[in-house]
Amino acid sequence: MKNYFKTIIVCAAVFAVSCSSSSEDIKDVPEEVPAGIAEELDAIMKRYSAVGLAVAVVEDGKVSYENTLGYKDLDAKKPWEKGDVLRIASISKSFVATSVMQLVERGKLDLDADVSDIMGFVIRNPKYPDTPITVRMLLSHLSSMSDANGYFTLDNLNRETSRTWEKAWNSYEPGSRYQYCNLGYNTLGAIVEKVSGERFDKYVYNHILKPLGIYANHNVHELDSAKFVNIYTYDATTSSYLKSDAYPSIESTLADYRMGYSTPVFSPTGGMKISVGGLAKVMMMHMNMGTLDGVRILSPESCELMQSEITATNYEGERYGMALLRTNDLLGGHRLVGHDGLALGAHTAMFWDKEEKFGFVIMTNGCNAKTDKVFANILCESAQCLYSHMICD
Repeated sequence: MKNYFKTIIVCAAVFAVSCSSSSEDIKDVPEEVPAGIAEELDAIMKRYSAVGLAVAVVEDGKVSYENTLGYKDLDAKKPWEKGDVLRIASISKSFVATSVMQLVERGKLDLDADVSDIMGFVIRNPKYPDTPITVRMLLSHLSSMSDANGYFTLDNLNRETSRTWEKAWNSYEPGSRYQYCNLGYNTLGAIVEKVSGERFDKYVYNHILKPLGIYANHNVHELDSAKFVNIYTYDATTSSYLKSDAYPSIESTLADYRMGYSTPVFSPTGGMKISVGGLAKVMMMHMNMGTLDGVRILSPESCELMQSEITATNYEGERYGMALLRTNDLLGGHRLVGHDGLALGAHTAMFWDKEEKFGFVIMTNGCNAKTDKVFANILCESAQCLYSHMICD
């Protein structure tokens, strides 16, 4: 099996596909790029036995390089093509925060509102029952909420439906400490529904994706399944891959959907499906402080708040804002803004340098992940490769 897999990886490296078909593909990617960049990316893929890799570089307000390498379907040996969509894991949180800030700008939502009042059931830390949990706390992972009771249903947070609801809370006071929490962002997705009156997937599409001309969605049934990039977990003992169930049908849940409660079925916290080119456009919108190609998605003030350094995280030097963080650990010598993702075997990154005005989007759908510090090595080495070839003269 090991020799067979190595053969697959070598074949995958050959498929550096450049065709394009989706509406969000960038038209100004130059035909000529520095020699050696694809070869170095191939070498990085081989080093970590990656199934596939997709990358995009943004500099001076445009995409200067975009490429997809390897496979989107390992068994069928289908190459990963531009326009194919990947479930990007926790970078999805930036779409939640963008939606929330839009509603704040429109006067429909207060960042310091008690989420219990919005949701219609009590959301309080049982050890601090008099301390309101606010929208602002959820956005920055400061609510004291925990994923220990699960986060795929809001029942886990609701004392009326769960006998173990207290497990959804840490022992410290809300607002006093950071802990990354997916349940908090699924709750924010439900808040978007409660306040806007639109189902979460439709809100994000109507107010972010459609205005930017991006083919993407949280809802698998709104996308062409032929464009899905399969995600794989790696078994180091056998050097083989197991396909993850990354794009399950949600038709049965949609049939009995409860607005403002069933929202986790879309996984606001990690369920966006988007291409590398599409995510590059989203990143450019954030880099441009809320606007792209004459379309304004957020105010500069909202963007600044999302990108600010609100709280320390669990990693030295890292600070979290609202669905965006600042780190020194992805690209040595640069303090970058953005977010990463890890789920089901996929590793993703969307980061940019505010001062030097360049950024990267990096996606892999399965690899032998090794991490020396914070981010998977394949992300760090890909970022360094892209910087060396495309940014650093």
